[in-house]
Amino acid sequence: MSAATSLEMSLAVAGGNDTVAELFSQQAARTPNSVAVIAGERQFTYKEIDSRSSILASNLQTLGVVPDSLVGVAMERSEILVVSLLAVLKAGAAYVPLDPGYPAERLDWIIDDSAMRILLTTGKTRDRLSLDRRRLNIIDAETASSAQRVPAQIVSSAVGSSLAYAIYTSGSTGKPKGVMVENRNVVSFFAGMDQAIGCAPGVWLAVTSISFDISVLELLWTLCRGFAVVVHANEDTATVADEIERSHVTHLQMTPSLARMLTLDARSFAALGSLKQLLLGGEAVPVALIRHVRQVFTGEIYNMYGPTETTIWSTTCRIEELSGTVPIGWPIAGTQVHILDAQLSPIPQGEIGELFIAGDGVARGYWKRPDLTAERFVRIPWLSPRPIYRTGDLARFLPDGSLEFLGRADFQIKLRGHRIEPGEIETALEQSPGIRQAVVVLREDRPGDARLIAYLVSAGQIGIAGVDLRDRLASRLPDYMIPSNFVFLASLPLTANGKIDRKALLQLPSPNRSANEFELSSSQLPSSEMEKIVAGVWQEALGISSVGIDAKFSELGAHSLTVAEVHAKLEQVLGREVALVDFYQFTTVKALAAHLAGTNSSLTYSDRAQRRRQVRQA
Repeated sequence: MSAATSLEMSLAVAGGNDTVAELFSQQAARTPNSVAVIAGERQFTYKEIDSRSSILASNLQTLGVVPDSLVGVAMERSEILVVSLLAVLKAGAAYVPLDPGYPAERLDWIIDDSAMRILLTTGKTRDRLSLDRRRLNIIDAETASSAQRVPAQIVSSAVGSSLAYAIYTSGSTGKPKGVMVENRNVVSFFAGMDQAIGCAPGVWLAVTSISFDISVLELLWTLCRGFAVVVHANEDTATVADEIERSHVTHLQMTPSLARMLTLDARSFAALGSLKQLLLGGEAVPVALIRHVRQVFTGEIYNMYGPTETTIWSTTCRIEELSGTVPIGWPIAGTQVHILDAQLSPIPQGEIGELFIAGDGVARGYWKRPDLTAERFVRIPWLSPRPIYRTGDLARFLPDGSLEFLGRADFQIKLRGHRIEPGEIETALEQSPGIRQAVVVLREDRPGDARLIAYLVSAGQIGIAGVDLRDRLASRLPDYMIPSNFVFLASLPLTANGKIDRKALLQLPSPNRSANEFELSSSQLPSSEMEKIVAGVWQEALGISSVGIDAKFSELGAHSLTVAEVHAKLEQVLGREVALVDFYQFTTVKALAAHLAGTNSSLTYSDRAQRRRQVRQA
């Protein structure tokens, strides 16, 4: 494809009034006895999923849902989750995903902001959620989807312009913002994926939270195309290899961070080699990662790019030859991309500008935020008759016409696949007693180890600890938005025009968690041989000089990738297998060392699988 200041790939897509629910029902009619969903040891056919979702949809319609009604979905990952999403869509409404792992305050805010009146959940999840239920009609989806006979037909008045879902993403004002995505956006995206990666059915391992929009590809596009979908039930990445082997998985989509995590475990790494397609997206793909994965994987690897506001993925690139960077490729069917300057004029090939996305995937806008919608969904009549989404991403066209992603034009952060507005974290910090100013930046002082760092100016109070700040933030923000370090400064550096100089903060020495937050006494230092081994591995992984035996790993700034790295290193040092779940059960050096010192040194993978099941049941 030749270079140009704008690219367009126009292919025939499904009719403008098609809905996702209709596409699924058509597929279920074609392949009623084929396996649709695999959850643990259980399998469910298309007919079973279709029937149960119709029963639940009928219940929702009885409660008065209509097109553009917002229905909350909060539950553990199982076949009931899939049934619930389809039921909301069949009823003609739109779903709002609520991750049970998020803080209750954040979930409450989303429920209030969306003005939802119905929440689908399960008994197991409901017991864990501390939600204000006074005005919510809470439905047990598992019971409601099997409590009556299948209705003869589910009829809704939803059309292509009706909402399919509203996903809340991080907001710069301190509160999440809801992105409204219509059925026509999703149907167009499905057609784009048909063209970009093919739609020959296989077995897809779905690993992504429904609060992350790429789950729509894993759970809905797949079921509208005849795939069998394996629902990954938990965050224990050690089970990914089990599921790939047991279900003969052919397709997997994940962030580069998760891919890197899987490569640290020998068995998970080897399991990747049996896949036919591997989709990577949500953050920049390092060339080194692709080269590493290619040691075991000979199938198709794709780099995927797209904001939530333009419906999941907007551009794709099949990665074959590697050079300095991995491009984000070409627009999918029904999508057009433009690189513009500050005056919204196209710029020549090779020059850097802001990426704008137009076409059938551009969402309706932000829920109850007309001001922000007008700011980000701009009108440029000479480029498109419909609004164009202003991504805030910097990019340029390469000589072959593909796109190269070059970072952000603003302060927004991408971390392990999550899009984060630092302003939301900064607002939460500045609302904490004793904090006058807060600035959050992303630092990568060691390759592959990106971390959020909060630079703070106190309001005169003494003794504010990072541990206390973490506890305060944990009640409002999901784990991935909690900084690894809290660094106090006398004042924040400013630019010549008086604005906070974020680049100057990145030039400061790498934060030292031990020095900043923990003064270790002799009683806190490792004493036993096992404690010294565990502490040493954590010190190396975190890049710090000392680790107290009672400090929680999360307080030291550890995240899932760090845990995976420590897990692999500890197995190497000890010369035996260690269950990954142990790191989430025994969360300090003291507890983990005591456990490891008393465990059998010859655990098999079967033993590990049994222990993981015991933990989940507990």
